[in-house]
Amino acid sequence: MTPVVIGVAGGTGSGKTTVVRSISSRIGEDKLAVLPHDAYYRDWEDIPPDVLNHKNFDHPDSLETELLIEHVKCLKAGGAIDAPVYDFKSHRRSTEKVRIEPRKVVVVDGILIFAEPELRKLFDIKLFVDTDADVRLIRRIKRDIAERGRTLASVVEQYESTVRPMHLEFVEPSKRYADLIIPEGGENQVALQFLFARLQQLSH
Repeated sequence: MTPVVIGVAGGTGSGKTTVVRSISSRIGEDKLAVLPHDAYYRDWEDIPPDVLNHKNFDHPDSLETELLIEHVKCLKAGGAIDAPVYDFKSHRRSTEKVRIEPRKVVVVDGILIFAEPELRKLFDIKLFVDTDADVRLIRRIKRDIAERGRTLASVVEQYESTVRPMHLEFVEPSKRYADLIIPEGGENQVALQFLFARLQQLSH
Protein backbone atom coordinates (compact mmCIF):
# COMPACT_ATOMS: atom_id res chain seq x y z
CA MET A 1 0.00 0.00 0.00
CA THR A 2 1.27 3.47 -0.86
CA PRO A 3 2.19 5.24 2.41
CA VAL A 4 0.50 8.40 3.66
CA VAL A 5 3.02 11.26 3.51
CA ILE A 6 2.62 14.07 6.04
CA GLY A 7 4.48 17.38 5.91
CA VAL A 8 4.97 19.17 9.22
CA ALA A 9 6.19 22.76 8.71
CA GLY A 10 6.51 25.82 10.94
CA GLY A 11 9.11 28.26 12.19
CA THR A 12 12.15 27.29 14.21
CA GLY A 13 11.12 26.26 17.73
CA SER A 14 7.42 26.14 16.83
CA GLY A 15 6.86 22.62 18.19
CA LYS A 16 7.13 20.49 15.04
CA THR A 17 8.99 17.74 16.90
CA THR A 18 6.23 17.55 19.51
CA VAL A 19 3.64 17.09 16.76
CA VAL A 20 5.75 14.34 15.16
CA ARG A 21 6.02 12.60 18.55
CA SER A 22 2.23 12.80 18.94
CA ILE A 23 1.77 11.18 15.53
CA SER A 24 4.30 8.48 16.44
CA SER A 25 2.64 7.70 19.77
CA ARG A 26 -0.75 7.50 18.09
CA ILE A 27 0.09 5.21 15.17
CA GLY A 28 3.18 3.43 16.58
CA GLU A 29 6.88 3.84 15.80
CA ASP A 30 6.90 0.62 13.80
CA LYS A 31 4.47 2.14 11.27
CA LEU A 32 6.23 5.51 10.94
CA ALA A 33 9.25 6.79 9.00
CA VAL A 34 10.48 10.30 9.84
CA LEU A 35 12.62 12.40 7.48
CA PRO A 36 13.82 15.69 9.01
CA HIS A 37 14.66 18.29 6.35
CA ASP A 38 17.49 19.38 8.70
CA ALA A 39 19.33 16.13 7.93
CA TYR A 40 19.63 17.24 4.31
CA TYR A 41 21.78 20.33 4.85
CA ARG A 42 24.48 20.47 2.23
CA ASP A 43 27.99 19.42 3.24
CA TRP A 44 30.15 22.52 3.62
CA GLU A 45 33.53 20.76 3.82
CA ASP A 46 35.25 23.30 1.55
CA ILE A 47 34.16 26.37 3.51
CA PRO A 48 36.38 27.67 6.37
CA PRO A 49 34.80 27.65 9.89
CA ASP A 50 34.84 31.46 10.22
CA VAL A 51 32.79 31.76 7.01
CA LEU A 52 30.47 28.93 8.01
CA ASN A 53 29.63 30.65 11.28
CA HIS A 54 28.04 33.49 9.30
CA LYS A 55 26.39 31.41 6.58
CA ASN A 56 22.66 31.69 5.96
CA PHE A 57 21.35 28.25 6.95
CA ASP A 58 17.73 29.42 6.75
CA HIS A 59 17.65 29.93 2.98
CA PRO A 60 16.23 27.09 0.83
CA ASP A 61 19.51 26.85 -1.11
CA SER A 62 21.32 25.61 2.02
CA LEU A 63 19.45 22.31 1.87
CA GLU A 64 19.76 19.45 -0.62
CA THR A 65 16.01 19.27 -1.14
CA GLU A 66 16.40 17.41 -4.43
CA LEU A 67 17.81 14.42 -2.50
CA LEU A 68 14.95 14.57 0.01
CA ILE A 69 12.43 14.57 -2.86
CA GLU A 70 14.16 11.52 -4.34
CA HIS A 71 14.00 9.75 -0.97
CA VAL A 72 10.31 10.51 -0.39
CA LYS A 73 9.48 9.20 -3.87
CA CYS A 74 11.47 6.05 -3.16
CA LEU A 75 9.60 5.40 0.10
CA LYS A 76 6.26 6.03 -1.63
CA ALA A 77 7.24 3.42 -4.21
CA GLY A 78 7.98 0.88 -1.46
CA GLY A 79 11.78 1.15 -1.45
CA ALA A 80 14.22 1.72 1.41
CA ILE A 81 16.59 4.71 1.61
CA ASP A 82 19.87 5.66 3.28
CA ALA A 83 19.17 9.07 4.81
CA PRO A 84 22.05 11.46 5.57
CA VAL A 85 23.13 12.43 9.08
CA TYR A 86 24.13 16.04 9.74
CA ASP A 87 26.40 17.32 12.53
CA PHE A 88 25.22 20.79 13.57
CA LYS A 89 28.32 21.48 15.65
CA SER A 90 30.73 21.06 12.74
CA HIS A 91 28.30 21.93 9.91
CA ARG A 92 29.35 18.72 8.19
CA ARG A 93 27.54 15.65 6.98
CA SER A 94 28.51 12.52 8.85
CA THR A 95 29.94 9.54 6.98
CA GLU A 96 27.17 7.52 8.61
CA LYS A 97 23.75 7.00 7.01
CA VAL A 98 20.44 5.97 8.53
CA ARG A 99 18.63 3.11 6.83
CA ILE A 100 14.91 3.87 6.61
CA GLU A 101 12.53 1.17 5.49
CA PRO A 102 9.14 1.95 3.89
CA ARG A 103 6.38 2.43 6.44
CA LYS A 104 2.62 2.98 6.52
CA VAL A 105 3.12 6.69 7.30
CA VAL A 106 6.03 8.93 6.27
CA VAL A 107 6.52 12.26 8.06
CA VAL A 108 8.73 15.01 6.64
CA ASP A 109 9.36 17.96 8.96
CA GLY A 110 11.21 21.24 8.49
CA ILE A 111 10.84 24.99 8.38
CA LEU A 112 11.07 25.26 4.57
CA ILE A 113 9.28 22.16 3.27
CA PHE A 114 6.20 24.06 2.04
CA ALA A 115 8.37 26.65 0.29
CA GLU A 116 9.53 23.95 -2.15
CA PRO A 117 6.83 23.26 -4.82
CA GLU A 118 8.19 19.87 -5.94
CA LEU A 119 8.42 18.62 -2.36
CA ARG A 120 5.09 20.12 -1.37
CA LYS A 121 3.17 18.18 -4.02
CA LEU A 122 4.32 14.86 -2.47
CA PHE A 123 2.41 15.47 0.77
CA ASP A 124 -1.03 13.95 1.38
CA ILE A 125 -1.47 16.07 4.52
CA LYS A 126 0.21 19.42 5.13
CA LEU A 127 0.42 20.71 8.72
CA PHE A 128 1.77 24.09 9.80
CA VAL A 129 2.66 24.52 13.46
CA ASP A 130 2.02 28.17 14.34
CA THR A 131 3.65 29.52 17.51
CA ASP A 132 4.38 33.08 18.67
CA ALA A 133 7.80 34.43 17.69
CA ASP A 134 8.94 35.12 21.27
CA VAL A 135 8.17 31.54 22.33
CA ARG A 136 10.02 30.17 19.29
CA LEU A 137 13.08 32.33 19.97
CA ILE A 138 13.31 31.21 23.61
CA ARG A 139 13.03 27.56 22.57
CA ARG A 140 15.72 28.02 19.91
CA ILE A 141 18.10 29.67 22.37
CA LYS A 142 17.68 26.81 24.86
CA ARG A 143 18.07 24.12 22.17
CA ASP A 144 21.09 25.61 20.41
CA ILE A 145 22.99 26.19 23.65
CA ALA A 146 22.18 22.75 25.09
CA GLU A 147 22.41 20.59 21.95
CA ARG A 148 24.61 22.45 19.48
CA GLY A 149 27.28 24.03 21.68
CA ARG A 150 26.31 27.59 20.77
CA THR A 151 26.68 30.78 22.82
CA LEU A 152 23.74 33.05 23.61
CA ALA A 153 25.32 35.88 21.62
CA SER A 154 25.80 33.72 18.51
CA VAL A 155 22.21 32.42 18.62
CA VAL A 156 20.77 35.93 18.92
CA GLU A 157 23.05 37.29 16.19
CA GLN A 158 22.01 34.49 13.83
CA TYR A 159 18.33 34.99 14.67
CA GLU A 160 18.50 38.69 13.84
CA SER A 161 20.64 38.36 10.69
CA THR A 162 19.13 35.30 8.97
CA VAL A 163 16.52 33.34 10.96
CA ARG A 164 13.93 36.09 11.34
CA PRO A 165 14.35 37.58 7.82
CA MET A 166 14.13 34.13 6.19
CA HIS A 167 11.11 33.25 8.32
CA LEU A 168 9.32 36.34 7.02
CA GLU A 169 10.40 35.73 3.42
CA PHE A 170 9.90 31.97 3.10
CA VAL A 171 8.36 30.24 6.14
CA GLU A 172 5.45 32.51 7.04
CA PRO A 173 4.18 32.85 3.43
CA SER A 174 4.27 29.05 3.01
CA LYS A 175 1.59 28.74 5.70
CA ARG A 176 -1.05 29.33 3.03
CA TYR A 177 -0.34 25.88 1.59
CA ALA A 178 -1.23 24.08 4.82
CA ASP A 179 -4.29 21.85 5.08
CA LEU A 180 -4.34 22.34 8.85
CA ILE A 181 -2.74 25.09 10.94
CA ILE A 182 -1.98 23.97 14.49
CA PRO A 183 -1.57 26.82 17.00
CA GLU A 184 0.81 25.86 19.83
CA GLY A 185 1.79 22.57 18.24
CA GLY A 186 1.54 19.36 20.22
CA GLU A 187 -0.40 21.03 23.01
CA ASN A 188 -3.38 21.54 20.68
CA GLN A 189 -5.32 18.33 21.23
CA VAL A 190 -8.36 19.44 19.21
CA ALA A 191 -6.29 20.00 16.06
CA LEU A 192 -4.46 16.70 16.60
CA GLN A 193 -7.76 14.83 16.81
CA PHE A 194 -8.70 16.25 13.40
CA LEU A 195 -5.37 15.03 12.09
CA PHE A 196 -5.77 11.52 13.51
CA ALA A 197 -9.28 11.22 12.07
CA ARG A 198 -7.97 12.19 8.62
CA LEU A 199 -5.05 9.77 8.99
CA GLN A 200 -7.44 6.96 9.78
CA GLN A 201 -9.43 7.73 6.60
CA LEU A 202 -6.33 7.76 4.39
CA SER A 203 -4.70 4.63 5.81
CA HIS A 204 -7.69 2.36 5.31
